[in-house]
Parts: sequence; structure tokens; C-alpha cells
Amino acid sequence: MNSTLVQRLRASLETMSPTYFSMIMATGILSLAARMLDVPRLPQALYVLNWLLFAIIGVLALARALWHPAPVVADLFDHLRAPGFFTFVAACGVLGSQSLVIGGSLALAVALGALGLVAWVVLTYTIFTVLTVKENKPGLDHGINGGWLLAVVATQSMAVLSSMISEHVPQPMRLELNFFALSMWLWGGMLYIWLMTLIFYRYTFFQFSPADLSPPYWINMGAMAISTLAGSQLILNAPHAPFIASTLPFVKGFTIFYWASGTWWIPMLLILAVWRHGVRRFPLRYDPLYWGAVFPLGMYAASTHHMNLAMQIDFLDALPDLFLALGLLAWLAVFVGQMRAVSRAWRAAGRA
Repeated sequence: MNSTLVQRLRASLETMSPTYFSMIMATGILSLAARMLDVPRLPQALYVLNWLLFAIIGVLALARALWHPAPVVADLFDHLRAPGFFTFVAACGVLGSQSLVIGGSLALAVALGALGLVAWVVLTYTIFTVLTVKENKPGLDHGINGGWLLAVVATQSMAVLSSMISEHVPQPMRLELNFFALSMWLWGGMLYIWLMTLIFYRYTFFQFSPADLSPPYWINMGAMAISTLAGSQLILNAPHAPFIASTLPFVKGFTIFYWASGTWWIPMLLILAVWRHGVRRFPLRYDPLYWGAVFPLGMYAASTHHMNLAMQIDFLDALPDLFLALGLLAWLAVFVGQMRAVSRAWRAAGRA
């Protein structure tokens, strides 16, 4: 590769956001939702595209870590940027589910699940330890947003993938994977309650400007949607796991609780978006964090469909189609913005 091109690439990667793997999350869940709703050809096309994106973003993230270790470490110590690293775990979980359901490869699903689990352990205990022991910390109004809930999404993505893999392996491994999925599902729910309490407190008791309402606040809904999907999968797996069958009313109740909580957030987030861009005239421009707003739309479609399947709630059948359509439109808009932003960054790196 030409040395000038390498220098431009190196310069452009210095400020790369750790949340870029949310592009994999958004593309993957729309592919899975399209598969669930029997949309022809689209699931396979998005599956191939997602592997390409995963490879490209993975290489770029690794290059950034090698070329710019100081900014990467700084991101790990930043209260607002550090949770973005959890998008890698969620990307592994979503792409692993795609590989199993659409690609038909158990081996790829297991490999991505193992990679995601290792990353989950490392990131969970690194990020929360670092943010606990660092000396200079921001106040709650400057130190937390919806992006913190990516830790919940990452956890629940491991629950979803492991429960799906369990359907393709014999006992006793099937039992063990379902126990792991149930444990992760419960841990993700506990983490959501912890974090959502702080986020809601920040919403209502601190001054809130349009700039504060960043796209990760849509993860408020997305974290509940993926929790619904994980719970629905556990319900479907209950015949193969006695400990799930014995707690089935609890699992069903909490699955509906998660879905209802996620549904409550949709009108609230739309109202705040109108306030931000319509009332306060905050400019609508591309931000890589907007992939975190596309993902919840696709996840709501997939989780509602799966909950209907698990509990025969047929009167909700119209919602998955609606939210899949909205998710695909949002994906297209953000993808165009992504390409424009990459072009601008490349030109800027060339002028530097």
C-alpha cells in the first residue's frame, strides 16, 4: 500500500469511535428480523454484508489500537466513551446468531460466541474497575447517558446466542447452555435496573440541553427489546431445561415486563427527538452513535415477533412489520451519512 495512503488511514483512525461495531449490531438484527418475517433475499444479502463490515471494522479497530494506543486507553477511562467498547460483544452475539440462523453454521456461531464471551469478561471487569478507581470523575449529569446500557445489550446478546446454540447440541451441553443463557438474562436485567435508575434520575433532576440528548438514548428501548428476545428464546427452550420450566411464569412475566418497558420508551424518545430537532433546532447531522438508534428499531421488530411466537400474543402481529420497515429506512439514512463522513475524514486526513 502506498505510504501516503497508510499515513492518511493512520491519521483518520486516531479519533475512531469505539461504538462503530454498532453498525454490525444494526445490520445483523435487521437481517434476522427480515428472516423471521419471511422477507425474501434480504436476510442473506445483509448477512454477507455484515461479515464484510465485521472484517473491515475489526481490522480498523485493531489498527487503531496498534497505531494509537494512547487514545484507546483514554477511551477506556472516559465515562461516556468506554461503554462503546461493548458494541464489539454485541456485534459478536448478533453476527453469531446470523451465522447460525441464516448461514447455517454452528461452528461460526460457537466461535463468535466464545470470542464475544471472552471480550465480555475482559471489558466488563476492565471498564467498571477503571471507572470505579479513577480519581477524577465527572458528575452524573456529564458522566452517564443511554450508551451505558450497551453493557446490558452485550450481556443479553450472549444470552440470546447461547440459547440459540443450545437447540443444536445434545444433552447435557444443551442444559448447561440454557443455564448460562438464563444467568446472563437475569444479570442483564439487574444491570438495566441499576443503570436505568441513574439515567432516569439524570433525565429529570439535572438541566437537559439538546446536545445532551445524543443517539445512545435510544438504547433505553433497545436494551429492553433484546431482553425480550432473550426471554422469549428461553420460554421456547423450556421443554429442554427443567429449571426454566419450573420458573416459567416468572420468565414469561419478566419478558412481558421488558417488552412493555421498551414500548413505553418509544413515544417518550420520539417526543424528545421532536423537542431536540423541532423545538430547539438542534442540527441533524451524521454521528456514528446513530447506529445505536437503528439497532433498537430492528430489535423491537425481532423481539416482538419472537414474543408472539413464544406466548401466542397474535394481536401484536402488525408491529414487527412496521418496525422492520422503519429500521430499514433508518439503516439506509445512517449508512449514507456514514459514507459521507468517511469521505470527509479521508479528505481531511489527506490535507493534514
